[in-house]
Amino acid sequence: MPAKEKPIADKILHKMRKAITDYGMIDNEEPILVGLSGGKDSLTLLNMLVKFHRSSKYKYKLAAGHIALGNNKIEDANNSKILAAYCKELDVPFFYKETNIGEIIFDIRKESNPCALCAKMRRGALNNLAKENGFSKVALGHHLDDVLETLLLKMFFEGNIDSFKPVSWLSNMEITVIRPLIYVKEAEVSKYAKTVTLPVVHSFCPADGFTKRQDMKEIISHIEKLSPGCKDRALSALQHLADNSWNITEQPKEMERPRL
Repeated sequence: MPAKEKPIADKILHKMRKAITDYGMIDNEEPILVGLSGGKDSLTLLNMLVKFHRSSKYKYKLAAGHIALGNNKIEDANNSKILAAYCKELDVPFFYKETNIGEIIFDIRKESNPCALCAKMRRGALNNLAKENGFSKVALGHHLDDVLETLLLKMFFEGNIDSFKPVSWLSNMEITVIRPLIYVKEAEVSKYAKTVTLPVVHSFCPADGFTKRQDMKEIISHIEKLSPGCKDRALSALQHLADNSWNITEQPKEMERPRL
């Protein structure tokens, strides 16, 4: 590992290893498909899972899956080539699926608040891609900032205290979703992506930067200036809800295991 990469890589790996251990995210030889959007988060996750595989006791099959939204066919094709080349460099199998999600969201339905539906459709397509290729576990690149932005969105717009979970069992698809970067801050991901020059592809989503999630990001940034360390404390609050609901994930009987 190059000297300039080691400090930030070690920091992220340490936090990822803790999340994996705390929530029993990875089992030996259970294949994992990483949802590879081409953004810094998913590329960092893929990179870190490759490193973790080399140093841990778990010898899982690892692959990456990319969902093209269909907003721009030329960009879709170019992005898939960039991501496929990077996966080949990492010796990770790459799976790709073309969709018309962008057309449905922006041209047909003309959604004024497109993010939730788009995310749901992308996850559905990714889960189908996983099942088609023999994967029962999907890893997503959500980090600590994503957890807290979702928490605020649910509090302010839905009236409940919750966020996506570290581990989710999707009974309708028979797929387990894991989020190994939940302890990692976005600033750490950004620093790593720049340090190793990850091949981040351009987002051509029309709503990029103009969403309620972006508003929550700005609110958190302001709070952090007033109260440094607020992100870790907010995560702790989620982990210590009275009903323990954020930590508990329903699992199929053959996969049941204790959760912290």
